[in-house]
Amino acid sequence: MKVAFITLGCKTNIYESEAISQIFRDKGHIVVPSKEMADVYIVNTCTVTSIGAQKSRQALRKAKHKNSDAIVVAMGCLSQTEPEKIREIPEVDIVIGNGNKGGIVNLCEEAYKSKEKIFACTDISKETKYEELALTEGQSRIRANVKIEDGCNNFCTYCIIPYACGRVRSRSIDKIVEEVKLLAKSGYKEVVLTGIHIGSYGRDLADGTSLIDVIEAVCSVEGIARVRLGSIEPVIITEEFVARAKKLKNLCPQFHLALQSGCDETLKRMNRHYTTDEFRKAVKLLRDNIPDTSITTDFMVGFPGETDEEFEKSYEFCREIGFMQMHIFKYSIRKGTKAEKMPDQVPDSVKDARSQRMLDLAEKMKQEFYGKYKGRKMRVLVELCKKGVYHGTTDNYMDIYFKSDENLTGKFTEIFL
Repeated sequence: MKVAFITLGCKTNIYESEAISQIFRDKGHIVVPSKEMADVYIVNTCTVTSIGAQKSRQALRKAKHKNSDAIVVAMGCLSQTEPEKIREIPEVDIVIGNGNKGGIVNLCEEAYKSKEKIFACTDISKETKYEELALTEGQSRIRANVKIEDGCNNFCTYCIIPYACGRVRSRSIDKIVEEVKLLAKSGYKEVVLTGIHIGSYGRDLADGTSLIDVIEAVCSVEGIARVRLGSIEPVIITEEFVARAKKLKNLCPQFHLALQSGCDETLKRMNRHYTTDEFRKAVKLLRDNIPDTSITTDFMVGFPGETDEEFEKSYEFCREIGFMQMHIFKYSIRKGTKAEKMPDQVPDSVKDARSQRMLDLAEKMKQEFYGKYKGRKMRVLVELCKKGVYHGTTDNYMDIYFKSDENLTGKFTEIFL
């Protein structure tokens, strides 16, 4: 069969689509780009926002239009949270959530032969073990995502993900290292440790293993020049974590600490498990111990009940921290979450104004951060070239653009900023 993947959402979805692609290849099938005619279209859905869910539904319907005889598979988070609704979409032939994804090849082969629809969603909340898929080695050849855990136990009031992905399930460190060694052998220079909530790694193991153990193991793999972390929360940045992390020369000094709000009252309504003071202390620990540390973050405006005073607290806190980069988004109602029914929903016009103020602040902080490096020589991993202009990133994740007559893609070079 010719199989095409349409992937929406996060790095974890990207990783899993690639891993499942490998399973299809291993069984003799052909994976083709999503724009091509295929016998099977697998839509790896997203449900983290209402927009993500809407785009997933649209992708499912459009896939059938490319080939009316094709098998269309709805897989992933939206299928897990709204299985019956997805089942009712006429164009969908197979519905599978976030459990037993490794069995998707057999389901597709069965549906391709029988032309019958298959419903294969399981109760993800009952899953207790990490599901191993194929080891991945077919990504960009420069930076690769490596999934180290699945699930989340936090149940933030605005988030549907714990219901879509289940409880925390940690991947074996041996399997993680095995995959990273394969990536190093294939020529990758950088790996990004990703998952649904990587800071929770080890909570299900009950043996004291934690994220820093994974980081140390991956950093020890010969040939991997950079190890970068996905999103984490400030509570894992302890003195022990930093003391061990600062010894790792190939751990990137960029830490994406998800803030969401700089106001303690808002954080409490969000059910975030830290305070602004804990966040502040985590940032100081990192900056005091790891040279050239950059702090990036996610930030939400307009959460239910966010007053002008609360927003101003958030704004001033962000300015105090001085983020290198911010991902700013406006709160939108996600059905099935506690926040959906909270009073004092913030008007869209207020969200728009607050978002713009934060965007302006974020750009100012970014320019100030970059300005500190003016005249310094920095190591850059070159990722791509367009019309003679190269793009690369520094160890602390600054974007660098420069011209060169050399072929530098996939190589490290030093650039005066």
